[in-house]
Amino acid sequence: MLTFYYNLAPNPMKVALFLEESGLDYLPVPIDTRKGEQHTLDYKSINPNAKVPALIDGDVTIFDSNAILLYLAEKTGLFLPDNTAVLRGEALSWLMFIASGVGPFTGQAIHFKHFAPEKCEYSINRYDFEAWRHWKILDERLSKSTYMIGTTYSFVDIALWGWCRAATFALGDEAWNLLPNVKRLFDEINQRPAVARVTALANSTALKKEMDSEALQALFPQNTRLKR
Repeated sequence: MLTFYYNLAPNPMKVALFLEESGLDYLPVPIDTRKGEQHTLDYKSINPNAKVPALIDGDVTIFDSNAILLYLAEKTGLFLPDNTAVLRGEALSWLMFIASGVGPFTGQAIHFKHFAPEKCEYSINRYDFEAWRHWKILDERLSKSTYMIGTTYSFVDIALWGWCRAATFALGDEAWNLLPNVKRLFDEINQRPAVARVTALANSTALKKEMDSEALQALFPQNTRLKR
């Protein structure tokens, strides 16, 4: 049985979607990052980066969400594009685009808009601009393709779905009006039965939701250093 360490953030939830889509047997283990549980020695022995998610499969440990998706897709043979060099190249390229661009810049846009201890116009503008630039590239791609990789629903769409859940929080209420093709894909995936099961998993977990001083300290310990 797989062991899946998660919280409700975009990266763990996209792994949860793959697990539910695939029907793999797994044990969900919530990590309450707002209480600092990701910093325990036990968890850091699994994920030395002290982030969520992580996955254990027998002797195998994977601790990056995109690596987990690729590992599970190759392990199961599910949600892979057709086995051609061209499509594999596209799948890896778009997966890394989401991993190195969409996720980090969207996450930083959220941080500087909503959680930074001081509002810095330069930082907000920088990450808002880059987040929008990445999302518009996705929208352009999906204006010409049913899914991220042609006509096949794949692990790349699952990777994107996780961050679609945070798009309006990062970009503002106008996001879906300006990203109609991404919204079309997001809406379609949300109709899949596996999403309802992910929602049930999320709702069954008593993870801390308050962004109080304890949560801010656990998530953004660098802010303490700024006050010294």
